[in-house]
Amino acid sequence: MSYWDWGYYKPKPAIKAKGGIKAQSKRGAFGESWWAVRWIAVLESFNIGARLGRGRSYARSGQVLSIEITKGEIKSQVQGSRPKPYDIKIKVKALPESDWRKLANFLSSQALFAAKLLSGEIPREIEQAFKEAGLSLFPERLDDLQTDCSCPDWSNPCKHIAAVYYLLGEEFDRDPFLVFKLRGASREEFIEMLGAAGVAQEKAESAPVSALPPEPLETDTASFWAGSPLPDDFFGEVRLPPITAALPKRLGNFPFWRGEERLQDAVEPVYSKAAPHGLNMFLGDGGSGTNDD
Repeated sequence: MSYWDWGYYKPKPAIKAKGGIKAQSKRGAFGESWWAVRWIAVLESFNIGARLGRGRSYARSGQVLSIEITKGEIKSQVQGSRPKPYDIKIKVKALPESDWRKLANFLSSQALFAAKLLSGEIPREIEQAFKEAGLSLFPERLDDLQTDCSCPDWSNPCKHIAAVYYLLGEEFDRDPFLVFKLRGASREEFIEMLGAAGVAQEKAESAPVSALPPEPLETDTASFWAGSPLPDDFFGEVRLPPITAALPKRLGNFPFWRGEERLQDAVEPVYSKAAPHGLNMFLGDGGSGTNDD
């Protein structure tokens, strides 16, 4: 335990922030995906004691005012006990483009890796792929990170930095490619590298294939312009969706949400009420619905 942990620095109550970023989780762990949990584990391995608990409290109460993620760096502002918010900087060593291309070449030969990455998921085995390429996806030691806060607490990381870490874990849960961006490659850049590596590999492995002759077009112009009658079951079975608010759920959480209520919790009742009205309108029974707001 450091000198500061013995109570020389006495934390003061924070000034209540307005419109700050609030954690989606109200209790328990932050983040659900393995990569979010892995990021939080990096923070918790630093053994900063009670500051972790205070950092969780700050993250859930909205004391973090802003978070900006760029390649190799995170900038944030956190409202503490002083009128002026504290400035936070977290630096992570960004990998050069040559390393990312080396990784893309390796992953392009693994169909499962490529498929999961293109669908927005980071396969758990990717950490091993990084290691085989002589790289690391997550910081492995405290020295791999440079953290700084303008607060008077000399402990580093402090509770303000811890709060940002926890919110980042939830944000990585929503968009796993932010982990890649922090390490030096945006989603668009890495997908482009992955695609280019896959095309190059396919060209090297595939044999030339003779082109098939084109199929002739229909000569019946009346049928082309008039079309054919639609079948009676063209729309198939029409019923209420089995999952309420499927599209918002598919899109996931709103980035760095600041509201008192989770966005999905707010919109799901609207979908529940709107779906029966929409079904009645489609079936031509628009007047039989209720007038609930």
